Amino acid sequence: MHYVDFKEYPVTDNTVFFISPGQIHYFEDNRSVEGSIIHFNESFLSDEGSSENVFLKYNVFNAFDAAPYYHIKSESAERLDFLVREMETEAVHEGLFAHKDMLKYLIKMFLIHIQRTGERGHGIPLCINNAANRTFVRFRQMLEHHYRTMHTVKEYAGHLNVSSKTLTNCVYESSHSTPLALINERIVLEAKRQLLHSSLKVKEIAFQLGFEDPSYFVKFFKRHTGCLPAEFREQ
Repeated sequence: MHYVDFKEYPVTDNTVFFISPGQIHYFEDNRSVEGSIIHFNESFLSDEGSSENVFLKYNVFNAFDAAPYYHIKSESAERLDFLVREMETEAVHEGLFAHKDMLKYLIKMFLIHIQRTGERGHGIPLCINNAANRTFVRFRQMLEHHYRTMHTVKEYAGHLNVSSKTLTNCVYESSHSTPLALINERIVLEAKRQLLHSSLKVKEIAFQLGFEDPSYFVKFFKRHTGCLPAEFREQ
């Protein structure tokens, strides 16, 4: 099993997990499982540039509302395995011309192939040619950057230059959820991470997440989880 942000997922053949910065994850101790880990910093997958880059970063990664893994067919696994071997070869030759660029291109090829052929564990498949899906991914991007300071659908819609109704429709078509539900889900997720994996006091976590009144944060957390922050930490 692979545990990611308080949920467990089975590790099976030809499964690729995607872990974003800040996510809490660990594998169940099982020596019979073999695989590769590709670890790179955030600058290797920039927000800037093409919409394809944004789509890869906020659909493949940073998709907290979907399963954090893809299933890969056998024929695709062979191609991805070849790319991993090429990364391993390139990684030990730092002195070669355009070394860093070569690694970036290999990683991007790997991610594009996953986006083209991989099947997500659960969640609605998204397509970059679909206008609603593109708006949804841009919303995910903005949410990941601003969930601490922006808590309303109107704020996100304004920054995306669409109406609240349009944003709601795009999000529902792409995820069968609402923008407000995803905003709240992201805030609760971060609160859980901080409660379990930091020594911050509840009121400090509240301030970090944009709540001026800690008591309102406590009510917000209980409304969405069924327990108080202190109770969650104890459990």
